[in-house]
Amino acid sequence: MGMTRPATLVVAGLAAAAVAWWMISSFYGDIPSLPWLPTVTLAALAVLEAYVAINTRQRIERRPGREPVDPLAVARYVVLAKASSLAGAIFAGFYAGLVGWLFLERTRAAGNDIPAASAGLVASLALVGAALWLERSCRVPKRPDDDNESDTSDH
Repeated sequence: MGMTRPATLVVAGLAAAAVAWWMISSFYGDIPSLPWLPTVTLAALAVLEAYVAINTRQRIERRPGREPVDPLAVARYVVLAKASSLAGAIFAGFYAGLVGWLFLERTRAAGNDIPAASAGLVASLALVGAALWLERSCRVPKRPDDDNESDTSDH
């Protein structure tokens, strides 16, 4: 399994932004004001994944006072990180499209929705960052003897 490519996240975010712009411009008058629960949920996931990233990195590096990490748990964390980075990119794109449209709309309702949409964008970007950090934290660091073995096996 390879690392998450930034291009994948950018394309997902741009597609979500386009869909959000279309939906909000078509149906804004029919929807209630934006809720804060998705923002809180995204922010909580970002904090949780950042904590897991720190803890996992310390356990993989076998820092004193840390138990060794279960390889199956690391595989699960990688899957969680990959899914979260994609979901975060989609939410970030959606909120970016929403924020862009709300800034152009000159109504009181749109002005009232800007804080929730902006916070959702920030929380989504935090989730993407934390998920990519978790994915990177799950990598096993190279050992110096690994380089020596690859040098001798090439000849």
